[in-house]
Amino acid sequence: MTTLQTPQLPTTDLPAATYPFFSQLARVINSGQSKSIVLSGNIYDLYFDGRQYVPLIPFLRSKTKIPGLIQVIYELNGPIRISDEDKVKMREAWAAWKNGVTLDAIPMREVLNDGSKFDLRRREFDQYLRDAIGNATQALEFLRQLTICSRETMRESLIVLIEGADMLLPAGDGDVAKLNDAQLRRIAIVTDWFGNPEFFAGKDAVVLIAESRSMIHPRVSRLPQVLSVEIPSPNLESRKHFVTTHIMSNPASKKHNVDMVADATAGLSLHALRQLMLSADYTQKEVDRQDTTLQVEAFIQSQLGEDVIEFKKPSHRLTDCVGFSKLKEFLASYLIPRMKLPDDRALPGAAIAGPIGGGKTFIFEAVAAELDMPVLVLKNIRSQWFGQTDVIFERLKRVLEALEKVLIFVDEADTQFGGVGAGAHETERRLTGKIQGMMSDPKLRGKVIWLLMTARIHLLSPDIRRPGRVGDLIIPVLDPIGEDRKEFIRWMLKPTNLSNEPLVEWLHAEGLEQDYSSAGYAALRSQFRAIPPKDEADLKEMIRDFIQPAIKQTRRYQTLQALVNCTRRSLLPDPNISDEDREKMEQEIRLLEEMGIS
Repeated sequence: MTTLQTPQLPTTDLPAATYPFFSQLARVINSGQSKSIVLSGNIYDLYFDGRQYVPLIPFLRSKTKIPGLIQVIYELNGPIRISDEDKVKMREAWAAWKNGVTLDAIPMREVLNDGSKFDLRRREFDQYLRDAIGNATQALEFLRQLTICSRETMRESLIVLIEGADMLLPAGDGDVAKLNDAQLRRIAIVTDWFGNPEFFAGKDAVVLIAESRSMIHPRVSRLPQVLSVEIPSPNLESRKHFVTTHIMSNPASKKHNVDMVADATAGLSLHALRQLMLSADYTQKEVDRQDTTLQVEAFIQSQLGEDVIEFKKPSHRLTDCVGFSKLKEFLASYLIPRMKLPDDRALPGAAIAGPIGGGKTFIFEAVAAELDMPVLVLKNIRSQWFGQTDVIFERLKRVLEALEKVLIFVDEADTQFGGVGAGAHETERRLTGKIQGMMSDPKLRGKVIWLLMTARIHLLSPDIRRPGRVGDLIIPVLDPIGEDRKEFIRWMLKPTNLSNEPLVEWLHAEGLEQDYSSAGYAALRSQFRAIPPKDEADLKEMIRDFIQPAIKQTRRYQTLQALVNCTRRSLLPDPNISDEDREKMEQEIRLLEEMGIS
């Protein structure tokens, strides 16, 4: 059997490039682990073939062009491509196989007998090649038969590269009843092909190329003999190699700061990086960090969709946050330094719990600003289309692996991530399981930080809340009390020019309800700015007229859940809380649940 070689670049003035995914692909084929492989991931990018950067198929053609291996390439709605030399060999092999003789016997048989039957089979081979254009079903059946012909007649091995496998064998919603006849026929052909023990034990290999394995129909993608090889997004070394070769290959290119450009373009594909470099060459300007940041953000949003993620650049800092003195001290002295660590000493993330209107998002946007790293806001990862959720997740994972350091900010996390129980939809369970795995992935520790905001911490999956994921740190954000409450009152009164300590003390003691939330203070401050009170009596009347929404019991329930789920005593109002007090909280939770509060 012909053995694939890991790419060895010729000695040139250009630097070498390595591709672990190709080494893995060669290892899977050479070891006999599988003869049917799904090549997925970053399939639309550029790859260095030793001379220049080319798309994936030309790269694979270059790296698999070795003696004894015949390349057969099928592109959707295009021809089956075989080199002229190999086409002659295969045409003869086809004629021999169809006539039940060996290749060596053809010349003698043609002399002794009428050679017309061999010519007929040669013409048949050429006709099948022509008919395959625009007929995907016939193309797949012909490719399947070529591997049988190769196995029984030829000394060489075949490597069959099939582009657009997701369109040839679409996953749809997984229901074969909804597929048309041609799609059903193609799935049946490929299932029989890959399921044939003789093919599995043979010398030929088939590579299905699709962005995601989940986009290929499960009747094919879930066959145990079909293995996957994933192409990651370009890492730092890949980007550095591309920038270097671009500068060396383009005399007009300015001598950009290679390290800066490679570092700042984390998350970009090489296609997008090429566009950035060409734009800089045209304007005769060096690529700067601001250009790359905008390009990275635009590219990632185009890949994942604006309804899935957005980049956030919070402008306020912890010093801009009113109150929460104990929490801010904890964030500045413990949370932020640990999140900045580069390795497994870093926190994987934190969950932030507390009642609605408590200020969770505002405070932790300030934390994001203090961390000074890219902030990705995860908005809606669940797609309405079957299979698309898996594709979005895989794109997200590739982006996160490419970025050097990133903070993922998830508001309303209990609705973003579902459960894994029997009542959850299969797609929801799969998504939640993958997110959980990513949170505890050692490769991402110190690179990806998760901040999950929720007023309903109890609805967040227990597997997400466990230690090793965001359960390492569950932080309660509660309504201000004591001096923090007075600071909020002073802040609320600031636009009125009526603030004085006796008024602050009166409002703290009796003028305002004790369970006033951060949002409540902000609402009154906004009203004072819009309609300034004439005097202190007018101000008190405006406050008395302000009635809080009828959500007191709901907020109490959410506060209790935040307290019982908190993972640091030092963050509780009373760090010396006893087990008996915690049991009383849980009893109150059960009582509220019996009243229909949740």
